[in-house]
Amino acid sequence: MRTQSSATARTTKAVTPPPASPPASPPAGPTGTDTRPRSGTALALLGVFCFSLTFPSTVWGLESFGPWSLVAVRGVLAAAVAGVFLLAQRVPLPERRHWAGLAVVGGGVVIGFPLLTTLALGTSSTAHAAVVVGLLPLTTATLAALRTGHRPSRTFWAAAVAGAAVVAAFTSQQSGGAVSTGDLYLFGALLVCAAGYTEGGRLAALMPGWQVVGWALVLCLPVTVAGSVVALSLEPVRWSPHGAVGLAWVAAGSTFLGLYVWYRGMAGIGVARASQLQLAQPLLTLVWSFWLLGEELTWAAPLAATGVLVCIAVTQRARACPPARRTDHHPAPRAAPWSRTATDRRPRTKACGYSQPKRPASGDHPVRRSRTRPAHPGRRPPASPVSRL
Repeated sequence: MRTQSSATARTTKAVTPPPASPPASPPAGPTGTDTRPRSGTALALLGVFCFSLTFPSTVWGLESFGPWSLVAVRGVLAAAVAGVFLLAQRVPLPERRHWAGLAVVGGGVVIGFPLLTTLALGTSSTAHAAVVVGLLPLTTATLAALRTGHRPSRTFWAAAVAGAAVVAAFTSQQSGGAVSTGDLYLFGALLVCAAGYTEGGRLAALMPGWQVVGWALVLCLPVTVAGSVVALSLEPVRWSPHGAVGLAWVAAGSTFLGLYVWYRGMAGIGVARASQLQLAQPLLTLVWSFWLLGEELTWAAPLAATGVLVCIAVTQRARACPPARRTDHHPAPRAAPWSRTATDRRPRTKACGYSQPKRPASGDHPVRRSRTRPAHPGRRPPASPVSRL
């Protein structure tokens, strides 16, 4: 009788991770360079130009309307223009998570800032009201740093504070340094407008800027319509050419066109840098006030303009601080892709990229060694437990 034994060799399949895909390249212009910063700066400057005409146009509008009527009617007209654009483009409703931000934008830049500055211009001059515009960039940059977690460099903050100081000193010298009853309105307008700019700049990175402005205006439409009915019944209307032109500009130019290009510019270059371009707005406002309203300018205007332009150049070239790095040389362990952590609650299904209930099919995790060892070429394979007699 022969005894015949057979040996079985256990084989394992090697798991080869798929090759990593190359990183996506940033959007480039026709020459291969990113053109977003340049276009964002141009749009932000156009928005500053539109905003610089707001105070002279408001003064013209007050010749025909009362302060409450002017603010309410401009909101209704701007919402009508925005609604036509939204319907023509068939823009869907924003997501529910964006409505709170749109309410902040509407309350700050559609109702709050126009109302408070219009009430202030009833008792203050245009030069005195320009102080709030000079301090607005610094307030916007501060709220943006707190809201978005962005950390501008020390050079940025130094240039921003210096530019705000130059503008505040210049406009205070123009107004004689007197404190009027409209100062409370101006400080309130400063805070609500900075909050609206910050939230609008964040939303403009998620949706087109003109949609942010349009939906904010539409959201405030019930308030502006009710305010128009009440204010027009209480305040008399005296039609004049200046009043009609002023109302048309603050409704279509400042409220819609200005905010449209301004939010697109903030989405391209950031809220902090775009806000520093607004340092030039008080100087432009004083120029328009000289040409349109007949206000006089002193020799300090060219000197202040030079200082503001230097501060703007410094803020545009300043870079943000890099994120904080670990001091030790041991990187923090990364959780496995299939582990259920506090930030990853996705179900373990094939729809999320998993080929097995607990282990992903991709090779972005360390490959575990097989429990079964391959047969060593210099060793004799173990005998099979099955033998025949």
